[in-house]
Amino acid sequence: MIRLILVLIFVILFLILSMPIMFVEWIIGKFNMDVKNRSSLAIVNWAFRCITFISGTKVIVLGEENIPKDKAVLYVGNHRSFFDIILTYPRVPRPTGYIAKKEMQKVPLLTIWMRYLHCLFLDRDNIKEGMKTILVAIEKVKSGISMCIFPEGTRNKTADTFLPFHEGSFKIAEKSGAPIIPMTIVNSAAILEDHFPKVKKATVVIEYGKPVYIEELPKEERKVVGAKVQGIIAETYFKNKAAYFPESNDAGKDKCEN
Repeated sequence: MIRLILVLIFVILFLILSMPIMFVEWIIGKFNMDVKNRSSLAIVNWAFRCITFISGTKVIVLGEENIPKDKAVLYVGNHRSFFDIILTYPRVPRPTGYIAKKEMQKVPLLTIWMRYLHCLFLDRDNIKEGMKTILVAIEKVKSGISMCIFPEGTRNKTADTFLPFHEGSFKIAEKSGAPIIPMTIVNSAAILEDHFPKVKKATVVIEYGKPVYIEELPKEERKVVGAKVQGIIAETYFKNKAAYFPESNDAGKDKCEN
């Protein structure tokens, strides 16, 4: 419980003490949006690194060389923990917005930082509003802002399984021409969700796969690109689980729900 309390104290203090910085960032944005994008990203990434340190989490990162540095991309990842965003955001090489559930808009101050970072809020229960959010994401990618989405639609609460990837999420890459970067996260639930409300030391493996360009796929595969990317992530997941967590690798690939 001590680690959880320390994390909560840090988050609350950061949000309160950063209020003057929010104002400064707003002013910067009036004159130079590119500077604001990068400075806001640096500030929030510093905070996320602090949370990672306080939680005692060790992060092993693989495949970062697969992320293009000269263009916006669509990161697509599996989702098991609140910490997935905290651990992956500091790895992005350029301004990146995450697509979050609409309920996150209710969190005071945090919402401001999220909007500064080009995060979007998705209403998963309203198809029309959800499509509007996807269209905004497409325009952001076209403008040079990378996006990240967890296409399972919610945090998966069952270990070693994957909820179906919503094909609509991949319209962002299809309509913008951006490459898809499969982002496989292993063992993040061991930080908090596996023993909520305790935060415990854990090792998390994050691997970035090779870019997937929809326009280069055969016509039939373009219709099920979500299933294809899910397959890449599932294969990478079990490979890294076997390599880094052999003691818990008895679940087997048969649990993977495609």
